[in-house]
Amino acid sequence: MSQDQLDARRQEILAAARACFAKFGYEGATVRRLEEATGLSRGAIFHHFRDKDSLFLAVAEDDAVEMAATVAQHGLVQVMRDLLARAADPDAAGWLGTQLEVARRLRTDPDFAKRWAEHDEAIAKATRQRLERHAAAGTLREDVPLEVLTHFLELAYDGMVKRLAMGGSAGDFGPVLDLIEETVRRPRK
Repeated sequence: MSQDQLDARRQEILAAARACFAKFGYEGATVRRLEEATGLSRGAIFHHFRDKDSLFLAVAEDDAVEMAATVAQHGLVQVMRDLLARAADPDAAGWLGTQLEVARRLRTDPDFAKRWAEHDEAIAKATRQRLERHAAAGTLREDVPLEVLTHFLELAYDGMVKRLAMGGSAGDFGPVLDLIEETVRRPRK
């Protein structure tokens, strides 16, 4: 296989594994279920990934890179809007499942938490940099420190993920996200 074919196969495995982890959770996404989801043998899957943990981390890292890029370009509220759109589409809902598994593993797996810290910091950094650009442009409120606004947006994201995990309707969050955006903007005169 060429490198392009290997890369394409790796992306196919990641997409199928994302859906499997979302549906069954980390523990429930057994190797047999991963084989069924990908349509590949265990050997073919683990040719690309050392083990199930490496596969999950690759899925989560892939999502974190996408999230950081979206934050840098469009802001954390756009990530929330994208998450809502994906949550409403059963074929794209895997990203929410990955976020929930990351949150659970951060709480229960100290080694995972250490490895994940750099991804979490990349997202926080992208959020801060975007807020700094808005502050420089005069469109960000000035009465609240940047770090507080960053934490506010991160907490809003975490809360939305929790509500979606509890079965909240994606349609209920649009006005809330509008309010969050208005909250961080400089008041209009």
